[in-house]
Amino acid sequence: MTATQTWPDDGRAAAEAVGWSPPGGAYYEGQWQSGSRRLLVRDPEDDTVVGEVVDATAADVDRAVRHLSRSFQAIRWPLWQRRAALARAADLLGERAAQFIRLISTEGCKTVTEATAEVERAREVLGLCGQSSTALMGRSLPFEDTPRGTGWRGWYRRKPVGVVAAITPFNDPLNLVVHKLGPALVAGNTVALKPAPTTPLTALAFVEVLLESGVPADALAVLCGFEAGPALVGHPLVDVVSFTGGTATADRIASSGPARKLLMELGGNNAVIVCADADPVETAESVVDGAFGVAGQNCLSVQRVLVHRSIYHSTLAEIARRTESLVVGSKRSPETDVGPMITVAEAERVAGEVQRAVAVGATLVTGGSRSGPFVTPTVLTDVPRNDPIWTDEIFGPVVVVSPFDALEEAVAAVNEVDTGLQAGVFTADIDVAMELADLLRVGAVMINSTSDFRIDAMPFGGFKRSGIGREGVESSILALSEPKIVAIKTRQSF
Repeated sequence: MTATQTWPDDGRAAAEAVGWSPPGGAYYEGQWQSGSRRLLVRDPEDDTVVGEVVDATAADVDRAVRHLSRSFQAIRWPLWQRRAALARAADLLGERAAQFIRLISTEGCKTVTEATAEVERAREVLGLCGQSSTALMGRSLPFEDTPRGTGWRGWYRRKPVGVVAAITPFNDPLNLVVHKLGPALVAGNTVALKPAPTTPLTALAFVEVLLESGVPADALAVLCGFEAGPALVGHPLVDVVSFTGGTATADRIASSGPARKLLMELGGNNAVIVCADADPVETAESVVDGAFGVAGQNCLSVQRVLVHRSIYHSTLAEIARRTESLVVGSKRSPETDVGPMITVAEAERVAGEVQRAVAVGATLVTGGSRSGPFVTPTVLTDVPRNDPIWTDEIFGPVVVVSPFDALEEAVAAVNEVDTGLQAGVFTADIDVAMELADLLRVGAVMINSTSDFRIDAMPFGGFKRSGIGREGVESSILALSEPKIVAIKTRQSF
């Protein structure tokens, strides 16, 4: 059984132009740059070249970071101007929504529908940056609470940390860039952005928007390519690294450069518990939506579904039916539900993982086929508990469904992996819901929904190997600033 397939023809004409090209293939030292090394940007659907950027060298990175460090000391950019610039950027994103939708859905793997939602969400994040800037205001200090504080008065305000290295992945090429740059800038930092090498055009276009909106030219840098990341995270003048990506890269970042603040969102193997009183139809609808958006290339994707045995077969049948109804095909079509993976190599990896799991005992219910960068949405059962599809984040359109008898068994299954980003629980019993929320070792528990939900005001992150710190606009502003105390010793005059 397979989902509806509308594979692109092998001889299809080249993809439409993205409708925008960067003024330069990189941005640093306050201006657009055109380096000698170039990196081609390809449409993952058909491998068509859609643009090129500068493939930055370590020397380029060094120049950029040193300039940002000097600029951090020199720029005078008050908070009200920072808020105004981000508000203007939100307006410009709205005016250029069609351009950004085209960019996202051409260089990346999102469908036109998914790209449209991403642009609107990015505008919302920019608005939240302005609203959340009050977190920088600090408070007065309680010197009067101790005899040692007699005669003292004081307060603290939050100040920027300095130079931020922001490293973003391919799966949200606009919104995750906004999540890095918006809070860092509103907190008063200078920022060097290293976007994913597969999706740099969207990032460069957004930086152009920021510059037009009033962000100081010397407060930003964008450096693309494979050499830029290691050079950036190892630079001694970088004060904080903010990274979204995988655990292997995170380990390399943690061992690079001097001791400094690290903020990391590293994803997870997210699970859903479906209790005996849950509605199989409602549950299946949410699971399929949460598992296969962006072809499963989403840190919040549903990967494991634990269903009470009393409704296991009915729930599994409904999940399979809905999965098979999904349309796999060109991301340019509004009819498409599941587009391509980011590269053919990634599609081969996911399809290979499915084949390997089946070879060691898993049952393929539906999907699992590959054509170029496309993988049909896949449902598996009977996956061994030591199999990587059960233990690791697959980052592809694969979901595992497994029965349980007792809730303790389900909780243990959710918690036994080494990540803990988010989880979902389906039940009508509030007492059960609250008990499960306490027992699941994850950063967020969504009741009567799957793991695949967040609002950008939430402190976003997880336990164990799911990361360090929290994102979400206010949480990021706090993380990218530090309290600075001013205290005054006064004399008693009478």
